[in-house]
Amino acid sequence: MSTTILSILLGIGGMFGWGLYDFLGGVFAKQIGPFRSLFWSQLAGLISLVVLAVLLKTSPAGSTQVLLLSALAAMLYSAGYLFFFKGFEIGNVSIVAATMNLWAVFTMLFAFLLMGQRLTVLQTLGVSMIILGAAAASIRWSEIRQQKFQLSAGVKEAALGAFFFGIFWNVSEVISEKIGWLFTSLYVKLGIIIFLLIYALLARQAIRLRQSTATTKLMIALMGVIEAGAVAMVNFGLTIGDAILITPIASALSIVTIALALVFLKDRLSKVQLFGMLTAVAGIIVTAF
Repeated sequence: MSTTILSILLGIGGMFGWGLYDFLGGVFAKQIGPFRSLFWSQLAGLISLVVLAVLLKTSPAGSTQVLLLSALAAMLYSAGYLFFFKGFEIGNVSIVAATMNLWAVFTMLFAFLLMGQRLTVLQTLGVSMIILGAAAASIRWSEIRQQKFQLSAGVKEAALGAFFFGIFWNVSEVISEKIGWLFTSLYVKLGIIIFLLIYALLARQAIRLRQSTATTKLMIALMGVIEAGAVAMVNFGLTIGDAILITPIASALSIVTIALALVFLKDRLSKVQLFGMLTAVAGIIVTAF
């Protein structure tokens, strides 16, 4: 199997993992709050990676430089999600979700300018189709018409979140090439938990799940395992391929989230959303050439 095809498949794996994570996160964040949902799912993801490292009998690796980069990556990832959830809290969900897709654009821009990565003409076309299609699929025009001039709420926060995610994946690629996908994912997850604990302390943010049902706790844990798997797959892809190709494919996660909402929440799909989903899928296919 060629490196390009494997990179695409790993990007698709990340797309499905994050799409499912965001769908479940949207459901359970309403029950326990976005911060609790983020913290406990990330903790579950960390535990799953520790268990995997023990089962594989791997030894910790990394220099002081790697640990510092991991700490930076953890702060970028946490900040990205905190701004993302804040955007959801104050803004239009579809506009915020569409804006968040800009993280792939930022990742590609940094990879192009700072890391010298390039795409073929067809891959550039395919990636453009993915990003535009995912953005179109995320937008609910009926909600936009109802809110009229209130569309700016949450957009700034989502754009900041996308910016932090864009930087994160380039930093994560550097770490992955030094110590591999497993310990990159593990170190970053550990850093995220430390960062969120500090944030909770400073912001006096409650994190306990005292009144949550066993089913809710189980689903939050499952979310974390799924998201950790998505991160691990993309990090593995970064060790063999380039962020400029893999991350745009993974960024099409919104089409997975929307598809799940259609099946389980009985949401309706507009013609624009359908066009966007088909465009994104076609873009993924085009990147293989």
